[in-house]
Amino acid sequence: MTGTMSEALEAGDRSEVIRGALVRRRSEPGDRLGELTHYAMAVPGKLLRPLMLVTSAEAVGGGAGNALPAAVAVEHLHVASLVHDDIIDGDELRRGRPSVHARHGVADAIVTGDALLFDLFAAVAECRAPAEVVVAVVGEFARAGVDLCRGQVLESAMTPPGPGAPGSRLADYLEVAALKTGALFRAACRAGALLGSGSAAQAELLGDYGRHTGVAFQMYDDLLPYLGSGESGKPDTSDAANLRPTWPVLIAHRDGGPEHREAVETALSGTLAPAQALESLRFAVLGSGALGTARRLARERSGVAVARLRELPGTEAADRLAGLAEIAVDRDR
Repeated sequence: MTGTMSEALEAGDRSEVIRGALVRRRSEPGDRLGELTHYAMAVPGKLLRPLMLVTSAEAVGGGAGNALPAAVAVEHLHVASLVHDDIIDGDELRRGRPSVHARHGVADAIVTGDALLFDLFAAVAECRAPAEVVVAVVGEFARAGVDLCRGQVLESAMTPPGPGAPGSRLADYLEVAALKTGALFRAACRAGALLGSGSAAQAELLGDYGRHTGVAFQMYDDLLPYLGSGESGKPDTSDAANLRPTWPVLIAHRDGGPEHREAVETALSGTLAPAQALESLRFAVLGSGALGTARRLARERSGVAVARLRELPGTEAADRLAGLAEIAVDRDR
């Protein structure tokens, strides 16, 4: 990493430096695979995971510069998981444009996700850190990847609530969220702590912060079809089409009246078209008050994450981490 990039990171232009590093890694597609990975990476989101990684390094007293390659790597892992998720869910939109498989076909999309997963190891290898630290960071990402896969399998096994059968519970949902979303946030923060020469206790603390923030992020993400904000960048009907009992839907079924429970059960029975199912779920979520409850609980989970930061030495960096946890449950920030 050049001195200029290190200085920019230290000056606070972290998002732009990370975006620049991602662009440079894909700046010359060169061949068909390069074109595919370039397309997948071309529209980065809020970069919460890379930002958490470099800020975690700072929060334990290290420099952000040495962590930049790992920040690029964690975004590769995240985008690869999205490419594969879109295939599983049949979603044809991602971040407001055709998903990779919708644009280039399923076979090429699978290969694109795989290529990004392999390239993340090359990115981590570029970290200027002792070999044992680089190996430990690779281990964090690998464990997160396996957890993500485990969460996907558990999510596929979740069953919608039905008459006389409770189906999946809120506890099942939270387990999936911790694995499928929280694990990558956890790995980003632990990797940052390792690259910042933090202690084992600090890595554990930041890992907990990341996991809680990831769960809060997923809770809020599941609210987007009911907020009318158009923020998700993918079809609002995705979860309804996949008969997926999400956070606000499960709360609506638990807390709502008979008409709300019936609406949820009908929507997730597979007998309605996706648009009709979503309208039925909106009736249940909005009419039962579940939207407010779900949002409050997401913010409470974010608060749990922030509470873990009080023991860190890097006060300014800890404040930035607190701000990132708040963004996870308020995407307008």
